[in-house]
Amino acid sequence: MAVKKAAKKAKGFSADADKAVLSERAVTESPLLGEIIAALSGDDRRARQAAASVVHGIAEISPAVLKPHAAELADALHRPESQTRWEILGAFEELVDVDARLVDKTLGAAESALHDEESGVVRLAAFRLMCAYGATTAHRSERVWPLLDEAIRCYHGDAEFPAMLVSIIDMVTGNASDHVKIAAAERMAFDAENGKGLLKRRASSIVAAAPKKRGRKKPS
Repeated sequence: MAVKKAAKKAKGFSADADKAVLSERAVTESPLLGEIIAALSGDDRRARQAAASVVHGIAEISPAVLKPHAAELADALHRPESQTRWEILGAFEELVDVDARLVDKTLGAAESALHDEESGVVRLAAFRLMCAYGATTAHRSERVWPLLDEAIRCYHGDAEFPAMLVSIIDMVTGNASDHVKIAAAERMAFDAENGKGLLKRRASSIVAAAPKKRGRKKPS
């Protein structure tokens, strides 16, 4: 009997279990998913980090199953450890395609993460989320652009900066407003003209995505 109970317990969430396996199982096993979500708000930092990693894995496989737990995920963005926050930000990035409205209540926490002084990975995850959100509609792009623009200026030259530009490209080639596309092009114009290598290529892609200015028609 004791052996059976131990085996049953091993099937649940454990910080030591294989994260990929747990992610696959949690997509179809609701009780396991519930354990994982609950661990995000637990007292054990290591368990929170492991749960957040699994949640990110779930989001990459089947993000829709996380939609009912959006409030708990948003709350997890306030945990002190960096890994929990960057994993959950990554999960929300995947949730944008499911329902971008889920991100609305996370923008305050994402803005704080964008200015995290200790983790470039957290900053990048917040930046990517905002860009994915901004790519969905013109209104959303204008809502996040001031934050993204500030981040571009603050983190230019950081290790994460080239990856940030990939997200900007995705946004300006998506449904961002013409205003945002033009503003992004103006912000990256110097690098497009004077940069080198990867920086120049990505900056040039951002500039190229801006709508061309229409000249005045000549009088007939």
